[in-house]
Amino acid sequence: MARIAHLSDVHFGANDPKIVAATEAWLQQQQPDLVIISGDFTQRARVNQFREASAYVNRLRASGFKLLMVPGNHDVPLYDVVRRFAAPLDRYKRYISNDLCPWFENDEVAVLGLNTARSLTFKDGRLNHEQLRMLHERFATVADRKTRILVTHHPLFAMPIGEGGELSEAVGRHKDAIKAVCEAGVHIALAGHFHQTYAEAARKMVENAGKSLIIQAGTATSTRLRNEQPQSFNWLHVHHHNEIELQVAVWDGAGFQRGNHVKYDFYGENWTSHPMSDGKAAGAAETTTGVRTAAA
Repeated sequence: MARIAHLSDVHFGANDPKIVAATEAWLQQQQPDLVIISGDFTQRARVNQFREASAYVNRLRASGFKLLMVPGNHDVPLYDVVRRFAAPLDRYKRYISNDLCPWFENDEVAVLGLNTARSLTFKDGRLNHEQLRMLHERFATVADRKTRILVTHHPLFAMPIGEGGELSEAVGRHKDAIKAVCEAGVHIALAGHFHQTYAEAARKMVENAGKSLIIQAGTATSTRLRNEQPQSFNWLHVHHHNEIELQVAVWDGAGFQRGNHVKYDFYGENWTSHPMSDGKAAGAAETTTGVRTAAA
């Protein structure tokens, strides 16, 4: 079994230091096999914000954690137009990682990160044809027994946002991306961006989507909350590529508490969810479509 902590949207520059420290304490206690941070390390891609984010990343590294990280749209300068178009991810590569397509593999999982942040799209994401080829190539040699995980900042699918049922914009080259994910046999697609926890089978979202389970993380440490959801991150137990547990760690004002706990299995035509929560954190709420966090 692989144990993975999936954090996203830490937004240094618009974050709570107390919550940042609490994420570190939680990780120290749980000792995941891999820590994934799926973008938006900073609020406005400024040097001082990247320095704070770098110090956080370095503390995690010094604690012995294996990290896989991708940038988000907030890691591209918004108001510095020259830097935005001439060197959009220069500061990310200098302070966080110069690898924009990180790879992690052990005996149980193979994880690929792809950068979806672009200069032209401002907040929306995009994948290019070279990245889609890489997706094919990297997973092509992975043993069948391993769980294949793709990490992006922007979700590949149009996601439900808010309570009114409206959908977000899908990542650019959406159809090509879904086809590539399907052909590569991706089992889990992790992303962030919307500051909402959500999980659903890809086949329930679009046709011909393969067998992926789509999992979104909320914001781990940002004070910019949406739909009154508290800070949270995801805790994954990957037993097998057909059997995954997802638990949401939810900030309650003093620390991170275990929230919704759902088991997903794929032993037929689709993923089936099985709620396992026996002591939800205050304010955690389950939906019929997956896992969300609601305000405490």
